[in-house]
Amino acid sequence: MRTALVTGVIDAATLLAEVAAPKNGASVLFVGAVRESNDGREVSGIEYSAYAAMAENEMADIVSEAASQFDTDDIVVEHRVGRLGIGEASVVIAVAHPHRAQAYEASRFIIEALKKRVPVWKREEYLDGTREWVDPTTAREAAPR
Repeated sequence: MRTALVTGVIDAATLLAEVAAPKNGASVLFVGAVRESNDGREVSGIEYSAYAAMAENEMADIVSEAASQFDTDDIVVEHRVGRLGIGEASVVIAVAHPHRAQAYEASRFIIEALKKRVPVWKREEYLDGTREWVDPTTAREAAPR
């Protein structure tokens, strides 16, 4: 298990390799990336900032909870801070487990908990030159299915 706030590009393949083990029959990789629009506005980039010590502790707590709940220690999470362009990964979660259902469920649990609990803030930058802070707990996204 490992979590980190990082300032550089996240290498998803490296994280996936980090959770690989012969005991695991399933690996799930979640990559959250900066998209080109949000709520009907065209985005040019996002700046992420965090209360680092608190964010790192909370990320570690979330991964510990997931490990316990879904019975796997093969979890790695990296969240990027700083300015990111369109298409760049802001968060990557790699989970491996002997069974696919638990791997998927653990990954979903982690991303939802990160959004709600980790003090990482994003300020979207728009093509019109304006910038706006976005509350991740109230962002409009499709309801879970």
